[in-house]
Amino acid sequence: MSLIKRILWYFKPLKTTVANISITAPSRKLAGKRVIVTGGTRGLGYYIAKRFAAEGGEVLITGRDETKTAIVAKEIGCKYLCLDVTHLESFKGFFSIARKELGGQIDILVNNAGISLHEGNMMNVTVEGFSSQIMTNLTGPYFLAQEFLRQYENQIEKSNASIIFMASEKGLFPDELPYGLTKAAIVSLTQGMARRWVTKGIRVNALAPGVTASDMTGYKRDNLYCENNCSRRAYLPEEVAEVAVFLASDTSRCITGQVLTTNMGNHLRCDW
Repeated sequence: MSLIKRILWYFKPLKTTVANISITAPSRKLAGKRVIVTGGTRGLGYYIAKRFAAEGGEVLITGRDETKTAIVAKEIGCKYLCLDVTHLESFKGFFSIARKELGGQIDILVNNAGISLHEGNMMNVTVEGFSSQIMTNLTGPYFLAQEFLRQYENQIEKSNASIIFMASEKGLFPDELPYGLTKAAIVSLTQGMARRWVTKGIRVNALAPGVTASDMTGYKRDNLYCENNCSRRAYLPEEVAEVAVFLASDTSRCITGQVLTTNMGNHLRCDW
């Protein structure tokens, strides 16, 4: 943002927006399901894991910091393992340990862990920053999903397993590089993987949230006003978690290869 724009922005009248949303009461939609949520210590991952646990799921979250991950897991009432999704070599034994922790085969993988460096102008992107976002947002989730699917590779009977990738509205229009590039690739990966595994009964879908209140975006729930959104507000992580429950549950058994946007149509880029 230029200096003039920053000055004009500073003197604009302050607008406040809050969201009055309705969250359904937990009804054990995920009872008996064993779930892994990567990056489950904060942001969307935290709220998804918390909601899944409330719905009766046997949840395991991952994080890089063991102390923090243990504290969050205790708060949610779930299991945890340390995992850095950029350390691909650690994936080989990860699911066997997770199965021991949860007491059986993993039913649902929520590939949530991700980063954005918010470079703004693409000319500010460095090789290190580019590689870091590609590795965290695309390479790691791809190979973690690959390891998840190995447990079903030779299974004869149809499965009821599910993978949920975390895409973004940024992957649906050329708005932010290279973050949007990684999320556009996740959209393609979701559709390709869904087509490959549908005959095994395994569903692969993605969530594409809009700007959501979190530490990463800087938006707070006491003021969600967002001028660049068609709805003029950012979204609450609880809203996204609600949609995630639907995608993970048997209610959506007929849905695979889909990217569900949770941004009130902002990706359509109409003249609001």
